[in-house]
Amino acid sequence: MQVVPCGQFTASPALLRQVAKRQVDYILGDNPMKMSYMVGYGSRFPQRIHHRGSSVPSVVDHPARIGCKEGSRYFLSPNPNPNLLIGAVVGGPNVTDDFPDSRPYFQLTEPTTYINAPLLGLLSYFSAHA
Repeated sequence: MQVVPCGQFTASPALLRQVAKRQVDYILGDNPMKMSYMVGYGSRFPQRIHHRGSSVPSVVDHPARIGCKEGSRYFLSPNPNPNLLIGAVVGGPNVTDDFPDSRPYFQLTEPTTYINAPLLGLLSYFSAHA
């Protein structure tokens, strides 16, 4: 059996799967905030993500052109994003497990490829091995 050494500790494949599953569960809502960090998943998820396309009104709702310099009023608004970026995973909570759902906290509220890609890999694995 292969193991992963980590200092004085070694992790078996079964343990690594268990840890990965706990991390996925945490991201999807089994955490102190009782919220999913994936937009649109569950009843409680981030509403004010740091994402331009999600934080400005859609063309359907606002047919007039919104110029580049006009985006600040939407970015600074305390209102939820008018466009849900369903499936996007944000950075998550701070070091005290708190999540200020506010666009200016980009480290916590911005969905990035380096956050979303590993989760996609884990979800694919668990889907194939359910």
